[in-house]
Amino acid sequence: MQGSFFHLLGLCQRAGKVASGDQAVRDNLHKGKVKLLLVATNTSERIKKDYLRMAEQKKIPVSLAFTKEELGQAMGKSPRAAVAILDDNFARGMAGLLEKGEM
Repeated sequence: MQGSFFHLLGLCQRAGKVASGDQAVRDNLHKGKVKLLLVATNTSERIKKDYLRMAEQKKIPVSLAFTKEELGQAMGKSPRAAVAILDDNFARGMAGLLEKGEM
């Protein structure tokens, strides 16, 4: 997996500033720790709506730009329906790359 975005996601994971897996993402959303939420495009509609609702309630920015497989591969894990970025600086950097289309 190549690209600035995925490189930054890998750095974020190594820094321990990522939550992935359904329960970890939900727990961090409820605690208000999520700065950016990445939801896979091929996540089921029910789960996607649930994540989007929780993010909207907490005013957390959301990106729907990648598949489960891409998110999992970027982190060296199995496919991921959602990934929560827990650091402001990483979240700003990733949001900027997404805006520019630098994936």
